[in-house]
Amino acid sequence: MFFHRQELQFESTPDKPDAVFARRLQEVLGGQYGEITVAMQYGFQAWNAHIPGKYRDLLYGIGAEEFGHVEMLAIMIAQLLEKAPVEQSEAAAASDPVLGAVLGGMDVQHAIVAGAGARPVDSNGNPWQGSYITASGNLLADFTANANAEMQGRVQVARIYNMTDDHGVRKMLSFLLARDTMHQNQWLRAAAELREEGTEDLPVPMNFPLSQEHREVSYQYLNFSDGAAAAEGSWAAGPTPDGNGEFSYHDGPTTSAPMPPPTQPDPRLFGTDPKPNIVDKATGVVKDKLSHK
Repeated sequence: MFFHRQELQFESTPDKPDAVFARRLQEVLGGQYGEITVAMQYGFQAWNAHIPGKYRDLLYGIGAEEFGHVEMLAIMIAQLLEKAPVEQSEAAAASDPVLGAVLGGMDVQHAIVAGAGARPVDSNGNPWQGSYITASGNLLADFTANANAEMQGRVQVARIYNMTDDHGVRKMLSFLLARDTMHQNQWLRAAAELREEGTEDLPVPMNFPLSQEHREVSYQYLNFSDGAAAAEGSWAAGPTPDGNGEFSYHDGPTTSAPMPPPTQPDPRLFGTDPKPNIVDKATGVVKDKLSHK
């Protein structure tokens, strides 16, 4: 069960209203790498965890913190919208609040739909999507995805930090940046610990038999570009991170196969094919009759 304590993790209040910046802040709330995503991602990973103990508890703990960050951003957005003048737009549009909001860069739905409140959307007003979530049940795959989510999120918060000179907003963002720093390190360390303990390892999933791979190409770097500098990287020669092989570099693919003939779909799908139309039509009629017997 969930309990809610009516207090925030960090105290911060904007210096002044700013409807334009409130819209920008929506990205790190409801965007692909926003706080809603990581809160739900860690939650579903915890609910899908198959083993008890520290990893499951880690997911629950950080997931709960991220729900608090959702609340912090939602309240900050509402504070930025409180008493925000539509005259932030050009003076010529001051007599038309909706036009003024559009010209000023405000999210009009902040006013029309949410009544000067936050919404579960990104900075363009696109609704938050559950498809943003990664929760595979494989902890090494998920922890690696979590580290990426924290990195992408921190990049966005850092950019937004430099889009405002509001001391109160920057104060909150500096706190979120610090927590992103911690969470990046936590997920990377947790992923490393999984490998050290042998709970999960590369290549993910570790339990799939390597003998069932086409092992000849498992560690080949196949260069499908005319840029030659990639051959200089450690991914083109030397031992592989999983410890099971050696990288090799190849200028192009090492396998090839002839193109199969064009497919011939059911004529009732009405795709254009080389057969005469009358043949397709007759075949479709016959198939219809046979399928309804």
